[in-house]
Amino acid sequence: MSGPPPDGGAGAQTGGAPSDGARSNIAGSDGARSNIAGSDGAPSNVARSDGEYSVVARGLTKRYGEKLAVDALDLAVRPGEFFGFLGPNGAGKSTTIRMLSGLARPTAGSAVVAGFDVVADPVALKSRIGILPEEVNTYERLSGWELLVFTGRMHGLARAEAEERAADLLRVVEITEDDRHRMVVDYSMGMRKKTALACALIHAPRVLFLDEPFNGIDAVTGDALRRVLVRLTGRGVTVFFSSHVLEVVEKLCSRIAIVHKGRLAVCGTLDEIRAATGHAPDAPLHDVFVRIVGGGEDRGDIGWLG
Repeated sequence: MSGPPPDGGAGAQTGGAPSDGARSNIAGSDGARSNIAGSDGAPSNVARSDGEYSVVARGLTKRYGEKLAVDALDLAVRPGEFFGFLGPNGAGKSTTIRMLSGLARPTAGSAVVAGFDVVADPVALKSRIGILPEEVNTYERLSGWELLVFTGRMHGLARAEAEERAADLLRVVEITEDDRHRMVVDYSMGMRKKTALACALIHAPRVLFLDEPFNGIDAVTGDALRRVLVRLTGRGVTVFFSSHVLEVVEKLCSRIAIVHKGRLAVCGTLDEIRAATGHAPDAPLHDVFVRIVGGGEDRGDIGWLG
């Protein structure tokens, strides 16, 4: 990989206008990408070195036949960041996560995650990342305990170490002693999510990819997951977090990227994004997001409903 990665740390990076209504606040009048300079006067998408980042993508592109799912995406995420990756349905979020985690091969562009090229070193990459997908598909006829120990062993841990880590993780994600010995097929959605998160963490990854981790779980389980994730970032783990629950993103994430129609619309802290898009300093993320992706308009009434 050559050339510096984009850096949204010094100001909000903005890219190709996602909607006519927001274009004047996001990109130049011709729709071309514009960048807000950082305090040192350099464009905010210029980074000093790859070593500063745990996730770097340059021109990352994925095409399925005629469908362009991800269009020349540039990103840079630092160690220890709680990084929000947002977009409407079909924006390319899950496809991007699949490419960054080595589960899908990019059509074009490149990415380095946890120090490994996602195409050249996919096996080494997987030893340094954890993934919690939106849909948890796993070995349901194992107990939670058996699944976690098995996952640790697959990552090369000795049995004693795998069991020690499994006990620690199940305690932290609040799976009780009785529940850990039940089969996963009998777990609730929340218990499955917590067990899957424990599996994603047992090998001590440096980057954790989360795709809708709070989807379908209750508030108590959500609080348990949030506590674990915040502790992780405090220890230098990068959390790459995709969610439609914007209130949670606003509360947890130190920086946010919003993608629309496969392209990066804006990236920075919430304050930087508010300023770049002409919002008030206290505008909620929901309002900012809806304006950027061009939603919120009234589509009319349906007279026969009620």
